[in-house]
Amino acid sequence: MLSRLRRGTAVAGLVLAAVLGVGSWASADAQTPLTGPPPGSAEWMADTAPGVRLPDPAKASPAEVAAFFAGLTPEAQQQLALRHPQVLGNLDGAPVALRYLANSLAVAEERRRELARAADPALPRGDRELSARKAARYADLGGRRLLAFDPRGRGQVAEVFGDLEHDARTAVLVPGSDVDLASSDRLAGMARALRAASGERVAVVAWTGYTTPVGVGIDAAREELARAGAPRLQRLVAGLAPVTGPVTLFCHSYGSVLCGQSAPDPAHVAGVVVLASPGMGLERADRLRVPVWAVARNPEDWISDVPNVSLFGFGHGADPTSPGFRAHLLPSTGSHGHSDYFAPGSASLAAFAALAATGSPTTSS
Repeated sequence: MLSRLRRGTAVAGLVLAAVLGVGSWASADAQTPLTGPPPGSAEWMADTAPGVRLPDPAKASPAEVAAFFAGLTPEAQQQLALRHPQVLGNLDGAPVALRYLANSLAVAEERRRELARAADPALPRGDRELSARKAARYADLGGRRLLAFDPRGRGQVAEVFGDLEHDARTAVLVPGSDVDLASSDRLAGMARALRAASGERVAVVAWTGYTTPVGVGIDAAREELARAGAPRLQRLVAGLAPVTGPVTLFCHSYGSVLCGQSAPDPAHVAGVVVLASPGMGLERADRLRVPVWAVARNPEDWISDVPNVSLFGFGHGADPTSPGFRAHLLPSTGSHGHSDYFAPGSASLAAFAALAATGSPTTSS
C-alpha cells in the first residue's frame, strides 16, 4: 500500500512538473481577477433624478436592465449616460447605442484625468509616464464602438466591428493570456479579419472583458481566472442575444477554458469554436449544450507541448482536437504559430467566417 502511494505521489509530481514546466511558469505574475459592478455603481444607485429606482448593476439581469430602459424616454436615457457613463457603458442589457455614447464619455473622462496626472510635477516621474501612456491609449480608443470600458487594474474593453442591431449574425472573440486594455488591439485585429472574411456580414465583438493570465504561469495552468470571468461572459451574451440572436463564441487559448466554464445557454450562444486550446476543463464536448468546434493545431503552435491533464487543480483536461473529445474539427492550413489562426488566406479563417455567417464551416477535417 505504501509503495503504491509513493508511486502515485511520484506520478503526480511528474505530471505537475510537466504542466508547470520550468522557468517562465513560475515567474509569471499572479493576477487578482476584477469582479463586481463597474466603478460609480454607488452613485448610480443613489440617483433619484429619474423618479424610479435604477437597476442594481450587481444584481439585475440583462433582461431586467433591458425592460427598465424600454420604459424610459430617449431623453431620460441620455441623461443617465451623461451622469453615469462608466456604469451605463458596462451595463449588459442597456441599449447598444446608449452604451457606445456612455463609453465614449467615460474614455474622454479618463483621458482628461490621466493627462492631468501626467502634467502633475508632484507625482514621481514613473507615475507621470504611466499616465501619459494611458492618456495616449484612451485617445486612440476615442470614437470607437465600445460595448464596455473599465480602466481599473489592467483594464478591460469590448470593441464592436459592424452593426450589432442590423448585421445578420454576431461573433464574440474571447482572448487568452496577456490581453488587456493596453494590448486589446491584437484581439481587434482578429475581429477585423473575421469580419472582412465574412464579407462584412458578421458583427464581431472583440471582448477583453475578464482578467487574463500574464505569461504562461500558474494562472494559465489553473482555472480560477476562467471561473471568475465566466459570469461576465454569460452576462454579455445574455444582453446581446435579444438584439443579435444567438452569438458564436471564438475562444483562443486560455479563453477556451473560460468558454468551457461559462456553460453556454443555447438561447444565447449558437456554438463555440476553440483554437490553440490547452483544454476546456471538460472531458467531452457534449458536456456543453451547444455545438463545439475545435481547430486542428498548426505545427508551429507551442500549445501542442502542453500536457492535456487535470490534477490537483492544474491543467485543463482533454485535448479538444482529440477524437475522444467529440468536437467537430476545423482545418488550420495556412496559419502559423499560436496566435495566427485568423491569418488572411488561411483555411482556419475561411472556416471561421463561414461558420460565423451561416452556422456551418465550408470545410472540415
